[in-house]
Amino acid sequence: MEFFVNPNTAYVFLVCGVMVGLLALVTPGTGLLELVAAFLLLMAGYGIATLGINPWALVAVILAVVPFLYALRFMKYRFWLLGASILLVLAGSIFLFVDENGWPAVNPLLAGATSLMAGGFLWVSVEKSIAAMQTTPDQDLGKLIGQVGEAKTKIHQEGSVQAAGELWSARSEKPIPAGSDVEIVGREGFVLIVKKTNH
Repeated sequence: MEFFVNPNTAYVFLVCGVMVGLLALVTPGTGLLELVAAFLLLMAGYGIATLGINPWALVAVILAVVPFLYALRFMKYRFWLLGASILLVLAGSIFLFVDENGWPAVNPLLAGATSLMAGGFLWVSVEKSIAAMQTTPDQDLGKLIGQVGEAKTKIHQEGSVQAAGELWSARSEKPIPAGSDVEIVGREGFVLIVKKTNH
């Protein structure tokens, strides 16, 4: 258990746990990131409880969430807000464990390497996550409304339509024979609502 009560080990667990936790905020999914963050923070918490901490440094780490959340909302200031969040986490975690003279008890080389890797990883991950959230889908289903397609099967309560180069599930209020030209008049999820064209 000596490994877990070493300031260097607790520092690495804390930084990684906070970074993974922040990343989980912008990466909705299966909850795996949340579980990893919880495990890392639990390991860091054991070291913190045993070693004792600098409370002001802990406040800095907690406050890092504030500029991070603002960075997700205000794209214009994202560079500065995300940078401030990373600095708060790194500075707070470095000074979390101090010696009797008030100097960081964490190895400076380890702190520098961990800071660069964690900060860079978080920066790139957040940028990619935000870019993915802002990307419009390749196939905008709303743009299909008004287009003409071809009934590939008989359509009534269900059927298939070829439209915009793809095969779609479709339904109509009135029966439409296979091979007919159809107009897309609406959609329900991924099912297109169609009607037979007059020509």
